[in-house]
This record gives sequence, C-alpha cells and structure tokens, in this order.
Amino acid sequence: MLRELKIDNLALIESLHLVFRGQGPNSTSSLAVLTGETGAGKSIILQALNLLSGCKASNTWIRTGADFASVEAFFEIHPDKKTVKKELLDKGFDVKHSLILKRIISRHGRSRYFINNSMATAALVEYVCENLFSVASQHEHQMLLNPRIHLDFIDSVGELWPRREEFGELFSQWTDLRAQHKKLLQQEQDREQRREFLTFQLKEIQDSSITAGEDEELAAEKKILKSSDTLMEMGRMSYDILSDTVVSNLVQVRKNLEKMAHYDHAAGEIADRITGNTYELDDLTLQLQQYLNNIPSDPVRLEEIEVRIDQLQKLKRKYGGPQMSLAEVIRYADQAEQELADLQTMDQRLADIRGKLATFEKELIEQADLLSGTREKTAVQLEKAICQELSTLSFTTAEFKAEFEPVEKSLLELTQSGWDRVEFMFSANPGEPLKPLAKIASGGELSRLLLGLKCILARRDQVGTVIFDEVDAGIGGQAAEDIALKIKQLSGHHQVLCITHLPQIAAKADEHFRVDKTLKNKRTRTEIILLDEESRIPELARMLAGDSVNEETMAFVKGLLKKGKKSSFK
Repeated sequence: MLRELKIDNLALIESLHLVFRGQGPNSTSSLAVLTGETGAGKSIILQALNLLSGCKASNTWIRTGADFASVEAFFEIHPDKKTVKKELLDKGFDVKHSLILKRIISRHGRSRYFINNSMATAALVEYVCENLFSVASQHEHQMLLNPRIHLDFIDSVGELWPRREEFGELFSQWTDLRAQHKKLLQQEQDREQRREFLTFQLKEIQDSSITAGEDEELAAEKKILKSSDTLMEMGRMSYDILSDTVVSNLVQVRKNLEKMAHYDHAAGEIADRITGNTYELDDLTLQLQQYLNNIPSDPVRLEEIEVRIDQLQKLKRKYGGPQMSLAEVIRYADQAEQELADLQTMDQRLADIRGKLATFEKELIEQADLLSGTREKTAVQLEKAICQELSTLSFTTAEFKAEFEPVEKSLLELTQSGWDRVEFMFSANPGEPLKPLAKIASGGELSRLLLGLKCILARRDQVGTVIFDEVDAGIGGQAAEDIALKIKQLSGHHQVLCITHLPQIAAKADEHFRVDKTLKNKRTRTEIILLDEESRIPELARMLAGDSVNEETMAFVKGLLKKGKKSSFK
C-alpha cells in the first residue's frame, strides 16, 4: 500500500508531501480521491508515479530554476509479496515490511533510482512498481480499441504471461535455428563454387610462403641496397679521417702527456684517459672497416626484393587492402582453411540442424496448442466475469465476447505470442449485434468496460494499489453512481487512488484531496490539500454545479456524503 508520496520540482509542483492514512494506520484498503479544476495539476501526481515506475523522462519537466526533480514513495509490503521480496533480497536489498522507492531526474544527466536509499537499476524499480500498483488511465481507453492489446488482457486475466514468455523464448530459439538453416542451405547451393574459390585463395597465400613482418624486413633491406654507394662513400671518408688524422694525432698527444707525467702526476692521469680513448677509437675504426667491407651492393638481390615486395603488396590489397598487414593475410588464410573444413562437414551439420528443427517445431506446436486452449477457456471465464461486472455498471443487458480469429494452426501462422488473434466484441443494447470495441463511439461505455477489466485484473494480480485517472470520462446519471459504487467496492480489498471529476465518486472517499493552482512570488505552483468533512461540501458542490451553487446543490451534496458513508464493501 502506498503510504507516502513526496514530489519536488516536478512541473508546477515545487514541493509536495502526501500521506495516505486510509481507514486507519493498519488498513491496506481505502479510497482516496483527488479533485480540482481542469489544469490545476492533478495529472502531475499520475506523472510522478509513472516516472517512478520507469517511464521515459524529459528534463523539460523539471521546474524552472531547479537542477533536478525527484519522486519518492513509501510503500508497505503485504506479507504475500514473497516473489518481490525474494527478488529484492537476491539483488542485495533487505526488505521486510516496507520500502522506499526514489527517482531523481537531473537537468544535466541521466535519472538515478534508489531502493531504501541505495542505488538500484531502472529495471528492478520498474519490476517492483509493477507488483505494487497499476494505473488505469484515459490512455488505456485507446489501448482497449487496439485488438493487438486484447490478447494481453486475456493472458493477464488467465495468469498466462510466464507460459507466454517461455513460448516466446522457444519461438526465438526456433527462429534463430531457421536462420542458421537457411544460411547453410544457401551455402550448400554455392558450396562447390565457394570451395574452388577458397581453395584457390588458400593455395595462392600458402604458395607465397609469407611470414608476418616479412614486408617490413624487405623494405629495410631494399633501402640499404639502394643506398650502398652513398653508404660506401661516406663511410670511406669517415674511415680515412679516423685512421689518418684522428688516431695518429691522438697517439702523439698521448706520448707528449706521458713525458709530462715525469714532471707532474696530474698529466699522467690525463694521459691514461687518452690512452683508453685511443684504444676505443682503434676498435671503432676496425668496426667501421668491417662495416664497409660488408656493405651490400647486389643489383640482382635488389631486383628480387622489389619483385617480392610487389607480390606481397598485391596479396595485401587482394585480401584486405593496402593497409592490411601480412599477419592479417595469414589470419585470412586460416579462416579460409577453417571454412573449407566446415564445407566438408556441411552435410552432417545440415542433418543435425534439421533434426533440431523438427524437435523444436513439434514442441512449438504442442505449446502453442496448449496456450491457445487455455486462452479460449480463459476467454469464456472473462466473458462471464465482464458481463457480471457490467451488470453492476448500468449494463444489465450488455454482451461481451472475446472473438478468436480463425487461423490455420501451422508453423507459418506462429508469432512470438502463439497463433491466437483475438478481438473484444461488445453490444450495449439487446437486439444490437456484437461489434468491435473500435466501433463503439461512447467514451462512457469504454470507461465502464475498462473499470470492469481493472476490477477483474486487480483481484487476480494482487497489486496493493490501483490508480484510476479520470476513467469516469463521459459518465453521468445512474452510470456515475454505479461506477462510484464499483470503485468503492474495489477499495474494500485494495487501496484505490482516483483522479476524478465525478462528485458521486468523490463523496465515497475515505480521504479527499483537492488540487489547487496558486500564484506565489509571481510563480505558479500546484498545491494539494487534504479536506476535512466540512471543507468537502463546497468542493463537491463546485464539482456538481460549478459557479451555480444554490441551496438545492448543497442539500444534494450532503445527501451524497451521507450515502457515501453507507456504501457497501462487498
């Protein structure tokens, strides 16, 4: 049950803290209504709960001047919610009898979600919300008109979603396997041509006897061969300078310093260092001579290298592009070799995949048939349940039918949800034929149908809180009283939050909140006030007669309130 709701900086709401006490602190069922002028901000409350349950957010919803908006809700958890508690426990959240959900929307970043003040994923918070409350809004009126959604209603009523999801997973695996089979069949048609092509490519690469980095080594060797004359000329000049000038002069310097050492020991130290450098230069001169002797000058080898580099470049261009390395060409050859091996075993793989397909298809047909049969039984139960609900909503002679489209129960007709296509048919008046919901013009009829469906689903899905957003659109007279009574009855075993324009519903509330739009410091803001018994009277009078309130209106309102207290909870 939703006990508290805090909203900060969302649209026209600057700061709001709602506390739902219901029929008492230990009560898990009650009816709370929100009323107010059109445009006052009632829908913002619904928007806040939708944001909490994971709907897409926009930073334009953040109140002007604020950096973030936040929605926080405190829920009491019913002991029966063992699945939710286990899911939270598995994710590291220790939840016993209550939890706090929070979402923060930043103007400059992504949303953040929290469970009991610890960071949580959007998917987990969305899952928790789905199990705590459900929303019936005018948007769902439009969903009712879409036949593609009708199957979802049946699966929800029959609690068939787990089975449907299992079937969907099986269908996805079958679809993937069919795609693999189709690809293999295509490869089989082109097998010989592909085999010849791959064999040619592999032979061309293998005959080239390439090694990784070979082209880089050849390029370095080519550079040396093309520069051999320059290397020889400059190396010879350097050798002559070292051997004829530098070394001989150093020898003379060393002899002079050795003689000087007889008179000054300091000169001897310098002589020793020069001696060492002289030996080093002798060694370097010898190395330079050896280098000059080994400078290659081989026009034939240079031509061979150029031919080989050209061959390697063609291979790289052919099997990937000029920027491709030889290592990648070698990997291409390995892949070609593996594909050739796969082609050799294609017949066996085709046989294996056909066997798997046959198994999958048998299982799919069996599961789709079972799912379809269960849906048809559920549809019959739904038809009876809807007619019972409608009989209490001024539709005593209404007819409702879930009509299944005849389909050939074959693999070709299968979809992710099976092969069932269903559409809800309805007739409000005796003698009138059943027609698709999309052809029902009355919004009031749709409102009552949606309310009936929600009442059925609420009893089955065991959510603690049901929220109605102006599902009373287009309703008046006795139908309004019937809807009010139905919502009150639902609140006997659920917490019901209802955004309404009908005084008949508002009069039956355990808690009545009025939504006002005010101007403070030149800023528009939405405020919500909990009305006491005294202040409910003028609000209900406004809902009933607008600005034309008179004594008769006030008397009628007092009668409504008195009648509301006597409402049945059966």
